[in-house]
Amino acid sequence: MNDIERNLVKAVAALRAGGVIAYPTEAVFGLGCDPRDEAAVARVFELKQRPPAQGVLLIGCDFAQVETYIDLARVPAEALARARASWPGPHTWVFPRSAATPEWLARGHAGIALRVTAHPLAAALCRAFGGALVSTSANRHGEPPARSAADVQAAFGAEVAYILAGETGGLARPTPIRDAVTGEEIRV
Repeated sequence: MNDIERNLVKAVAALRAGGVIAYPTEAVFGLGCDPRDEAAVARVFELKQRPPAQGVLLIGCDFAQVETYIDLARVPAEALARARASWPGPHTWVFPRSAATPEWLARGHAGIALRVTAHPLAAALCRAFGGALVSTSANRHGEPPARSAADVQAAFGAEVAYILAGETGGLARPTPIRDAVTGEEIRV
């Protein structure tokens, strides 16, 4: 087992124990947890000091990991094809959420933000975990996002269960977010 594999095992163990971890994504470090663990999602909001009405974004390593969160009956075929053609990649799409999506993820919103990541380490993390992960920038609300493991350590210290060290994907800004059905830009 190499160092990356050992680090992935530690990160997955922290996730399975209900912890919040930090890991590199396309542009910044993310805070993540098991989206099916309500207490862990609440901990993400607590760490970020994030307003409770904001939903969260989920990442997966492939479409199968995010598909369960989508109400496919409400997504036109061409809209689904457009989103899927952009994945894996640095594109986040807000889909109508399925009945299987827990309320603590959507926070009253009708949609859920999803991305199939092309970042090698983030994708490997989702693959090792066996499912999608919450992915929100590693920072306190209103502060600049962490761009390195050292930045995460400085901002959160022992408040996160594990920091998966690695390089971000080099994007200057977090991924754009668009409405999957209308194509409307939500965050450029």
